[in-house]
Amino acid sequence: MKNILTLLAICLATKAMANSPLIDSSQYYFNKGMEEKNAKRYLIASQMFEKAIVFNKNYTEAYIGNAEVNNEMRKTDQAKANYVKAYELQPSNMIVIKELTNMYYNYRQWDKAIEFANKCANCDNADRIIGMSHYKKEDYALAEKFLLKAIAKSPNDAEANYTLARNYMDADLNRKAVTYFEKAASLSPDKSNWAYELGLVYFDLNNFKAAVVAFDNALKNGFTPNNDFNENYGYALLYSGEVEKGEAKILEIFKKKGNKEILRELATILYNQKQYERSLDYCQKLIEVDPKDGKALYQAGLAFIKLGKKDKGQSMCDKAIELDPTLAGKKSAVGDMSGGL
Repeated sequence: MKNILTLLAICLATKAMANSPLIDSSQYYFNKGMEEKNAKRYLIASQMFEKAIVFNKNYTEAYIGNAEVNNEMRKTDQAKANYVKAYELQPSNMIVIKELTNMYYNYRQWDKAIEFANKCANCDNADRIIGMSHYKKEDYALAEKFLLKAIAKSPNDAEANYTLARNYMDADLNRKAVTYFEKAASLSPDKSNWAYELGLVYFDLNNFKAAVVAFDNALKNGFTPNNDFNENYGYALLYSGEVEKGEAKILEIFKKKGNKEILRELATILYNQKQYERSLDYCQKLIEVDPKDGKALYQAGLAFIKLGKKDKGQSMCDKAIELDPTLAGKKSAVGDMSGGL
C-alpha cells in the first residue's frame, strides 16, 4: 500500500512539472503582450496574446487583451470573436458584457444588443442601445419607453433625440416628433438631413412658415437639394405667403417633370392666396394643353368671379360642369374653393 501511494505521488508530481512550463509560457507571453500593448505596438501585442492562448486555452485575460488590440487595429471581427470566447469563459465579466453590448449594436444584431444591454448593469448607454435597437426592429412602443429613459439621463444626446423623433414620425405621431426633431437639429446643426426632416414634419402639420425656416437651415448646413426637396420647399414657400419665390421653385420642378398636375396645384394655391390673375394664367395653360379640362375651366370661372366678373365666371363654371359632371358636387361658383380641384 505504501508503494502504491508513493507511486501515485510521483505521478502527480510529474504531471504538475509537465504542466508548469505551459502555465509559465502562457503567463510569459501574456506579459509580453501587455508590454507591447502599452507601447502601442498592437500587431506584436496580438501575436503575443495569441501565443499565450496556445499555451492556455482558458486564459480569459489573454482573449480580452487580444480583443482590445484588435479593436485598436480596427480588426473588429477578430476583436468580437475574442470577446465572445472570453464571455464563454466568464459569463459574468462586466467588461466583456459591456464591449459585446456595443459591438452587437454596431454589427446591427439588434436582438443580441438588447440581450447584452439588459445584462449590463454598469452600462450608462444600456437604455439608449435597447431603445435604438427596438426602433430598428420597428417596435415603436418599446423604443419610445427606453429612448425616453435614455434622454432623461442624457438630454443633450442628439442621436437619441433624433431616433425618438423618427420613432414618433414612423408611428404617425408627428406632433410628438416635433419636439425631439427640434432638439436634435439644434444639437447637431451639421446634420442637414435632420433639419430637412424637421421641415417635413412641420409641413405635414401645416406649419408652413416653420417648414420654410427648417428647409432654409438644411440648405445653409450643406443639404444637397433634389426634386423632392425643391418641391416641398416650393410648396411651403407658397403656402406661407412667399408667393414669387415659391412659384419660381415649383416651376423649376415642372420643367423637369412636365406633370400638368403641378400647374393645377399652382392654380389652386395661388387662388387661395388671393392671387387670382396668376391663378388664371395657370388655368389657361392647362386649358391649352387640354381644352376639355373641366377642372381648369371651373377654377378659372371661380377666379373671374373673385375678380368681379361674375357673369363670365358663372358661365365658365356651368360649361365646366357640362364637361365634367362630377364638378356639380362642388360649392357654388360664388363660394370659396379653398380645397382646390
